[in-house]
Amino acid sequence: MKAVAFQVPLPVDDPRSLVDVDLEDPVPAAHDLLVEVHAVSVNPVDTKIRQRSAPTEGARRVLGWDAAGIVRGVGDQVTLFKPGDRVWYAGALARQGSNAEMQVVDERVVGSMPASLGFSAAAALPLTTITAWEMLFERLGIEKGSAPSGESILIIGAAGGVGSIMTQLARRLTSLEVIGTASRAETRKWLHDLGAHHVLDHTKPLADEVKRAGLRAPKYVVSTTHTDTHYAQIAELIAPQGRFGLIDDPAPVAIDVTALKRKSVSLHWEFMFTRSMFDTSDQIEQHRLLNDVARLVDAGMLRTTLGDHFGVINAINLRRAHALIESGRARGKIVLEGF
Repeated sequence: MKAVAFQVPLPVDDPRSLVDVDLEDPVPAAHDLLVEVHAVSVNPVDTKIRQRSAPTEGARRVLGWDAAGIVRGVGDQVTLFKPGDRVWYAGALARQGSNAEMQVVDERVVGSMPASLGFSAAAALPLTTITAWEMLFERLGIEKGSAPSGESILIIGAAGGVGSIMTQLARRLTSLEVIGTASRAETRKWLHDLGAHHVLDHTKPLADEVKRAGLRAPKYVVSTTHTDTHYAQIAELIAPQGRFGLIDDPAPVAIDVTALKRKSVSLHWEFMFTRSMFDTSDQIEQHRLLNDVARLVDAGMLRTTLGDHFGVINAINLRRAHALIESGRARGKIVLEGF
């Protein structure tokens, strides 16, 4: 099968950083599905692993964790899917990724694809949707429903992949006032179109931006990127007894948790690969989550966060996608489709 892999961590402008290869088709076992990959999207985790992780000498590591495709085979313990089913998923870090014609993935982290979306539009959503959903409703404990709460959420970096779907989930499924941050005219418009009530400029001190807009101190703050830069402002602007969540990888010295003490603010990490990485007993929650989101998409309550389509799945196009992710200027998700 065709695939795109790397062997040595290299800068994305080096042609050897991602290369086209031919590999043996994988074989499903136990709870595995064998999926014919039709479309993938690119996430910051792809770039981080390419930059920092060295495969075993001689090994070729296939990246990619978002995918949409068709089940072509099943393991002997599979009960949720059958060959021919259209599926979407974000996979697991410890296994070969989705930048390949065929991939094996545990059925318990796979959902049925929305009937109303094509493969490319669907591939934009799984990883970021799982991350956003788990952060909002599991880590921060936000209640779903339309009963007025008088509370607000600030999403820093809201125009990115996670922020784009988190903005929609918070607006459609909760009563929170949704405040996003973006720095460019196009990304500000993107957030308003996704449902944000207010959009602030994260290139300016955020505590001042909140005051300037006449907004109440948000009970919930989620930082999706550059937490190192914004942390002091977050500690200043968050409401007393608030909840702060983050998903990126700030330097430990940048996060002084004692800054949250005087307001009794709790801190929450979200890492969507935790369940698969530790083989937790509740892995199937991601299957259920993706099925719930598919129904919301088909009901018109959520829309794809596809921002750019970079053509077919090959090394050249994936290097372009990695470069845009690394620039910090991506809007929504970058998708590639077919081989």
